[in-house]
Amino acid sequence: MVSRIIPVEEFDLVVFGATGDLAHRKILPGLYRRYIAGHIPGSARIIGAARTKQDDAAFRAEAREAITEFTTASEDMSRLDDFLAHLSYVPIDARGTDGWEELKARIRPGTVHAFYFSVAPALFGDIAQRLADYGIADAQSRIVVEKPFGRDLATARELNATLARHFAENQIYRIDHYLGKETVQNLMAVRFANILFEPLWNAQYVDHVQITVAETVGVGGRGEYYDHSGAIRDMVQNHMMQLLCLIAMEPPYHFDPDAVRDEKLKVIRALEPLAPDDIVRGQYRGNGADYTKDVDHPDSRTESYVALKVNIANWRWTGTPFYLRTGKRLRARTSEIVVTFKAPPHSIFDEAEGPRSNQLVIKLQPNEGMDLTVMIKEPGPGGMRLVQVPLDMSFADALGANGTDMPDAYERLIMDVIRGNQTLFMRGDEVEAAWAWTDPIIAEWEAGSKRPEPYDAGSSGPEEALRLLHRDNRRWREIRP
Repeated sequence: MVSRIIPVEEFDLVVFGATGDLAHRKILPGLYRRYIAGHIPGSARIIGAARTKQDDAAFRAEAREAITEFTTASEDMSRLDDFLAHLSYVPIDARGTDGWEELKARIRPGTVHAFYFSVAPALFGDIAQRLADYGIADAQSRIVVEKPFGRDLATARELNATLARHFAENQIYRIDHYLGKETVQNLMAVRFANILFEPLWNAQYVDHVQITVAETVGVGGRGEYYDHSGAIRDMVQNHMMQLLCLIAMEPPYHFDPDAVRDEKLKVIRALEPLAPDDIVRGQYRGNGADYTKDVDHPDSRTESYVALKVNIANWRWTGTPFYLRTGKRLRARTSEIVVTFKAPPHSIFDEAEGPRSNQLVIKLQPNEGMDLTVMIKEPGPGGMRLVQVPLDMSFADALGANGTDMPDAYERLIMDVIRGNQTLFMRGDEVEAAWAWTDPIIAEWEAGSKRPEPYDAGSSGPEEALRLLHRDNRRWREIRP
């Protein structure tokens, strides 16, 4: 299957923080892949902006090194020189006056203007202020801001208000790279384009839903940030909340940015407050790894793992729990959503275990795709013996794609910014509603004295997380690659 190439309009994209890690790992390599795919027009300009004093040639050399390092050996590098010719650089002081007049001179009238804030949130307001003061941005410009969107409701509101002083909501693109994953977007296609699933997508037929985001790495070089954040701020409040919304939302009236985000917001507002025994916090402290040493904080009570039992108080989902878990130093790197349907009410077969549930497994990483487990007759004579088998749909197999053909999430999302499509970006009220639900959980933890449960590196998490499901006569799906 060959995907359609739909080039975007002529644009000027300014990447603030262009010498940083995110620009090197994701933004510049992603833009190059979209260039060789034919999505970026030959007239496009990409302008790097950062504190480093260097010229265009030095920035192009830096970009060449980053793109070479963070693209695969099988990708076409023959057009790298052509792509680099679209790049330029402006040394700039985000909190001062240096560089802003030069940046203004490089922005062309009559093109799409997008500004990517690949910088610390503390600089968002300064950059927004100067874009307005120097007349660089106008009413049609778009800004892209990275998470974290605050660390609680108060700071999220402050950040939203800061950006709103200079940009309308339809100009602000709050990027969450999970929403750019092919499988995440396919959640909506599977639900709303197939009559097979939507009639069953409710508490009458769904027993429970599991959402897992497991990592094998520890906190790495992010120790100071992570110890002030923890798993619930770093993953649950944003990435996992968005996955929950896409699974649980009502059908929007149209595939339109605000229609989709309206329905997601309704899900967040319908989340019931969590009871203390519906939460498990963990911290890796065994099998050769120690979180407290990794963050250089021996008395840290920050969680590197969290599991939650979440209930949604609406007609569609009352009675169907959603179990969320995420953690570091776990057995495998995997992200998936498992929708477990209820077992048939009666079995006509002489099965000792009784009928088993069907499961829809939506794999987000490392191998994107879906499995639907169904019951069939085991081959061979000797009676009607049933066996559970998966109907496997790997995107790589089904769509004729390989690892290099599947666009990275950042590639898709940046192109959506240029197109002016906000469907896969969070709206300000979504962010605030998510913090309003999360803040009481964090406040209770910080007010108490209980430490996170220890768990071994390379395990599935703390034992207490297993009991979270066992008490409901359910089990976590095994964490596996």
